[in-house]
Amino acid sequence: MNKIIFNQRYPRLLFLSLTAVFALLHAACKKDSLDGAPVITNVRNYAASPADTLVNSITTGQWIVLIGHNLKDAVQISFNGVPATINSIMFSDTSATVLVPDIIPFPTVPAESLNTIRYDTKHGTTTFSFAIVAPPPTISSISNENAHEGDSVYISGLNLFFINEITFAGTPITEYTSASNGTSIGFVLPALSHSGPVEISTKSGTVVTAFNVNDPVTGVLCDFDNINTLSWGTGTDNSSVNFPGNRGYYAVLNNDILPAGDGNWWNWQRSINTNDVQWIPQDSLAVPVDQYAIKFEISVPAAWTGTSMYVVKGNSFDYMARYEPWQGSDGTVSPFTTKGWRTVTIPLSMFRTNDGKGAAAESLTTLLGSSANGSVNIHTKNFSASPSASGLHAAIDNIRVVKIQ
Repeated sequence: MNKIIFNQRYPRLLFLSLTAVFALLHAACKKDSLDGAPVITNVRNYAASPADTLVNSITTGQWIVLIGHNLKDAVQISFNGVPATINSIMFSDTSATVLVPDIIPFPTVPAESLNTIRYDTKHGTTTFSFAIVAPPPTISSISNENAHEGDSVYISGLNLFFINEITFAGTPITEYTSASNGTSIGFVLPALSHSGPVEISTKSGTVVTAFNVNDPVTGVLCDFDNINTLSWGTGTDNSSVNFPGNRGYYAVLNNDILPAGDGNWWNWQRSINTNDVQWIPQDSLAVPVDQYAIKFEISVPAAWTGTSMYVVKGNSFDYMARYEPWQGSDGTVSPFTTKGWRTVTIPLSMFRTNDGKGAAAESLTTLLGSSANGSVNIHTKNFSASPSASGLHAAIDNIRVVKIQ
């Protein structure tokens, strides 16, 4: 008969072994929780309370907060397949604050990517189904607000797709080409019978400009024909040889390469100076500065890469607006030319101190004075410490100040 010897240490060893196993399993589970694939449970509007509520849909250009787990180490977040710009500082394990991209090409988004938020981290990926809707269209610019019949016109903006109707000064535009990402529409202008706004209706909404196009009168300060002709400065021309496609007379700015710091604006070829004129109605001086803009049409047939153009009111240089279309926001230089005439829009908030690089005026009264009356002066200058990269040969017409909001 075999003798069975009971080892009293065995239960203790078994307990210790099981405890170690459970500890390892718990650590592994905890690590999986922290380092596992991301999970999105809901979406919240990014705003101060009480507007920071859960939402059922989102749109382009909207700040949102994604709620879930394992969200901290995001490497890419995409909405309808379009990557968003992310900032790791705005992330935690349970939330991620992100801006939905401004541009989503809804008409070309593959069916499998529509209404999806894809979240990629170092530890995995999740795709969350959520309603992403196209917002109403917006208009940021019109290539030529005073174009002629047969001219090509381009409207730039956002969400210019799913179009139901376009009218230009009240005339329907039935044939047009639109960019797939909804940022532009191009068409050949038909005959127009009167002035009016631009209106674009889409499945997502409607946008109407606050100003009229094909309008030779409203807000015009100088048209070099009948309204407030030149006081002095550069000459005018009506030739269609150098600057084709215009109506009547226009002014011409012309200078060769300028020496460093050359600001001799009184050279008659480098200066447009009108008689005194009412910039805006006096009873509008209380509205915000950015609700008005100075506009004009410009034609630049040869490459422009250096000379600066600027606008001032009267003889005061306290505030000026610089127009340098060859200058990129990152400091890069690209030759600028136009094919025919093009509308320039400079919000009055862009009139700034310190040679146009300082602070904007706090009010229209500060900028324009209590009467809002004075001459319009457009000059050229080389603000740099070296010779300008190019001269300038440009025509300008239809100087006006109009409400843009």
